[in-house]
Amino acid sequence: MVESIARVRHIRVTPQKARRVAQLIKGKQADEALAILKFAAQSASDPIYKLVESAKANAVVKADAAGESLNEEDLFVKNAFVDEGITLKRFRPRAQGRADQIKKRTSHITVVLSTPEAANVAAGSNKKASK
Repeated sequence: MVESIARVRHIRVTPQKARRVAQLIKGKQADEALAILKFAAQSASDPIYKLVESAKANAVVKADAAGESLNEEDLFVKNAFVDEGITLKRFRPRAQGRADQIKKRTSHITVVLSTPEAANVAAGSNKKASK
C-alpha cells in the first residue's frame, strides 16, 4: 500500500510535447513504462524516464520507512501529468529594425506510482465519501 510521487519543475520542454509522452505511460507497470520511455524518440522521454526512476526509488524508501514489504514489480503509473511552467521571453532581430518574440516554454512534470492495494483503498474511500 505504497504511493510515491516525484516532481520536476522548470524543465525546458514544451508542455504539449511532454503531455504526449506522459500519456504513453499512464496506467502501465513501472518497468514497462521505463522500457517505453527508453526507446521513445521524443526528447521529453529522457526527463520523464528519470522521473519514473526517482518515483520508484521514493516508493522503496517510503516502504522501508513504514516497515512494509514492497515488490517493485507491482508498482504502476497511477497518474502522470504535465503542467505549464514559466515562459522565457526572448527576442530575435528581424528585417527593417523589427523584432520577433520567441517564447521558450517550460513544464512542471509529476509522476505518481502506486501499488494495486493502495489504488483499491483509495477507490473504496471515494465510494464512502460519495454516499
